[in-house]
Amino acid sequence: ACSAFSQKSCDECLKNVSCLWCYTNNTCIDYPVRSILPPSSLCSLSNARWGVCWINFEALIIAMAVVAGLILVSVTVCCCYCCYCRRRSRSRLDEEEEQLARKREERRLQSLQRKHERKLKHDEIRKKYGLLQDSDNPYSRFENE
Repeated sequence: ACSAFSQKSCDECLKNVSCLWCYTNNTCIDYPVRSILPPSSLCSLSNARWGVCWINFEALIIAMAVVAGLILVSVTVCCCYCCYCRRRSRSRLDEEEEQLARKREERRLQSLQRKHERKLKHDEIRKKYGLLQDSDNPYSRFENE
């Protein structure tokens, strides 16, 4: 039992995890597991030690709360940042896709324009050498002169 370590040292008392050391009257008592924090009637938080002797229970609770708060804030910030980056990258991908589609359409129109210009130039050459058939009668016989 923890009461056997009373009037000894804090280190000897806290070797047993279920014990709580109180500096007001140098007693080792069983940790009240039914309540999360030991009641002040048992021992004040500033004089209670649990786990280690060099930090009081009050400071231990504050330190654990600060660490838990920092972890919670950092996880929240990371989640928000990741969601923002993902949304931003999606919009960037959409913009790039639209830009590629516009360039593709411009290239297609330029290709059609060059094709039309080549056809006009070839028709002009065919006309010059008499190779162009009449569009009125495309099945007329070719005559050599």
